Amino acid sequence: MRRYVGVTAALVCSLALVAPSSAMPGADPDPNQQKRKVDSQIDQLREDLSETNSTLAAAFTALQGTQAKLPGAQAALDQAQGAAARAETANAMAAQELEVAQANETKAEDELSATTRHIRESRGEVAQFAAQIYQEQGFGEFDMAMTSTTPQQFADRIALIGTVMDLQGQSMVALATAKASQTAQEDRLSAMRADSEKAKRKAEASLAAANAARDKATAAKTALDALAAQQARQATVVKAQSIAETARLQQMQVESNRLSAVIKARAAAALARARVRAAANAKAKADAAARAKRNQANHSGSSSGGSSGGGSTSNGGPLSPPTTLGWISSEYGMRFHPIQHIWKLHSGRDYAAPCGTPVHAAADGVIIESGYNPGYGNRVIVDHGVLNGVALTTTYNHMERIKVRSGRVKRGTVVGYEGSTGNSNGCHIHFEVYEDGNFVDPRNYL
Repeated sequence: MRRYVGVTAALVCSLALVAPSSAMPGADPDPNQQKRKVDSQIDQLREDLSETNSTLAAAFTALQGTQAKLPGAQAALDQAQGAAARAETANAMAAQELEVAQANETKAEDELSATTRHIRESRGEVAQFAAQIYQEQGFGEFDMAMTSTTPQQFADRIALIGTVMDLQGQSMVALATAKASQTAQEDRLSAMRADSEKAKRKAEASLAAANAARDKATAAKTALDALAAQQARQATVVKAQSIAETARLQQMQVESNRLSAVIKARAAAALARARVRAAANAKAKADAAARAKRNQANHSGSSSGGSSGGGSTSNGGPLSPPTTLGWISSEYGMRFHPIQHIWKLHSGRDYAAPCGTPVHAAADGVIIESGYNPGYGNRVIVDHGVLNGVALTTTYNHMERIKVRSGRVKRGTVVGYEGSTGNSNGCHIHFEVYEDGNFVDPRNYL
């Protein structure tokens, strides 16, 4: 039933509109009337700090919601930044792998080009050698031997022929080897090109992932900054409202204390006058008794009589609860304000029951005020006079509807019906008791 939040400037304006000039010092000659009005406004402020109206509740809920989102937003930013860093690392590694693959591909291409050039040169040499043999028709061992004129010339020609044939064979072997190397290099180049293509695709994917991660981190940072700015704005508004209402409450409390002193002084004077009247009444009774005694002595016959008196009695204390239905949702006492970080008084006792539940007068009395109050909603105030040596007043607040607005009421009279008007967040009656103009715990008199 109770939610605690800061107060708004709208409340200040509404109080200024409903507070009559008689609530100010010296405007109303009756300090009791001033006291009731000032205390009503003070209690209204207390109610707004403890029984928050819907506008303030929404503002404070929004602030709390923003604060609740900040850790998640920070965690999302940290996660996004971590992912972005990992993506950047993966992208750098992919770029290095692509660079290595391209370098290997270039090297393989160079090696293949060199081998191809070597094969081309070797083929030219073999072709030239074949052409030479063709041009020197019949060039062979037999011809060389037959045309030799000396044995030494024959031997030299035979050796030359062997050397030529060895060179020719070496050229053919080198050509075949180069051809095989060319085939292997072509296969290796194909593999290197495949590796380069794979590395290129990987690098492109890594770059895209890194860009996406950076974008996500940027969005997370933007969201966090927006939440932080929103929280700062909301906190500034709540703080300003709280400071303004605290100052107003302090000013009103000073006025309430002044009026309390005036009321106590008037009460002391009234008690003094009552003592004088009591003494005069006692003397008059004593004189009357003396005269009666003399008259009795002067008459031979007399008659005696008696008198009796009584008063109203009731079960329990001098006051009855405003309702016996529902439950006690909040007791009288000090409450800690979560925004202003101060302790404040919850000035009554709350009885929660379904809206429409009858509300009864706590004792005989006179309705001194009734109507709608922005803080208390539909409200009735009953003066019960002096009970057990103190002046008691009760108030019945947040009612759905008022039934009796003026005149005398008896204990148990239905004065209205439970509701949730004014600064209230659910059907209940906020029941207050004033003792000589000061708030007291209703349980003291129930």
